[in-house]
Amino acid sequence: MEFRGSPSFSHKQPDRVGVLITNLGTPQQPTAPALRTYLREFLSDPRVVEVPRVLWWLILNGVILRIRPRRSAAAYKTVWTDRGSPLLFYTEDQAQALQKSLRQQHGEDVIVRFAMRYGQPSIAAGLQQLFDEGARKLVILPLYPQYCGATTASTFDAVARDFTKRRWVPDLRFISHYHDYEPYIEACAQRILRFWEQHGKPQKLLFSYHGVPKKFLLKGDPYHCECHKTTRLIAERLGLDKSEYMTTFQSRFGREEWLQPYTDKTLKALPEQGVKKVQVVCPGFSADCLETIEEIGEENREYFIEAGGEDYAYIPALNAEPAHIDALAGLINRTIQDWLPLPHDEAQRARRASEIEQQPAPAKADE
Repeated sequence: MEFRGSPSFSHKQPDRVGVLITNLGTPQQPTAPALRTYLREFLSDPRVVEVPRVLWWLILNGVILRIRPRRSAAAYKTVWTDRGSPLLFYTEDQAQALQKSLRQQHGEDVIVRFAMRYGQPSIAAGLQQLFDEGARKLVILPLYPQYCGATTASTFDAVARDFTKRRWVPDLRFISHYHDYEPYIEACAQRILRFWEQHGKPQKLLFSYHGVPKKFLLKGDPYHCECHKTTRLIAERLGLDKSEYMTTFQSRFGREEWLQPYTDKTLKALPEQGVKKVQVVCPGFSADCLETIEEIGEENREYFIEAGGEDYAYIPALNAEPAHIDALAGLINRTIQDWLPLPHDEAQRARRASEIEQQPAPAKADE
């Protein structure tokens, strides 16, 4: 086996810090063939579906990939834009904005690129790009605020798998979650407050997170707890009473029990309880995508209205909003502070060193 290297490597070049932000992924086109390729990679990940491999291979290839791609392609067509998939271009926007922010603080010493866990651009391609540009220290930031084995750990798997094929492995720091990071909480709260300024407050604010099988929780995955903590912190920042909000889980797949309460069933039940005005926010999604735009913005709206609701709104994700980028930059800076001190830290150190040099030498003791 021959290990991959970086042809442009030079011992004289200064070490740079590479930052790779990652998200889940998206098909290349809103077509059945493209969805089949994407879903095969996604649903073949044992982190995503914890079923014996032989049995799951038969189910996936014999049933799911024969039916689901066509349905998913139809849904993707409703959110596709001139720039392509929303998740792809929002993540690209985030990477560019984060690069601009960090360049203002660190100059060319920090490089930011983005990748998708499934689909393109791949994690392997993103890593290679960073190494080719001189990155010798590496930060991986999966854009999942709440840790989950099916997302965060799967990203780590992909990075580790790539490293097994490389000649040189960099210093690595992996940000596994930031569900209670104060700047992120504040960014979410401000996003909601601005929405309320334009549309008013709802009777009930739903915090909807992507669901996972309940067995993940029972086996020790902290995702459920971290989602609830995020909700509580944002609600406290907004000054909400417990009766004014709740946490729900969306996007379940298959027949087994997932984390409850389910978002769709909750929205169908609320009108009977006298709740006619609802807003939904999705703090677990760093960028708008099929699950927020179509599932929450359209499909679940229909459920609520058909059940007797009158006013429904989805509060968009943070995407590349300045407060979100500032929060991500803060996470990065906190992680690399001993690699590349901020400019003001450097200035403080230089002043302190100068002060020490100018101090008179201590008097010698009498012999």
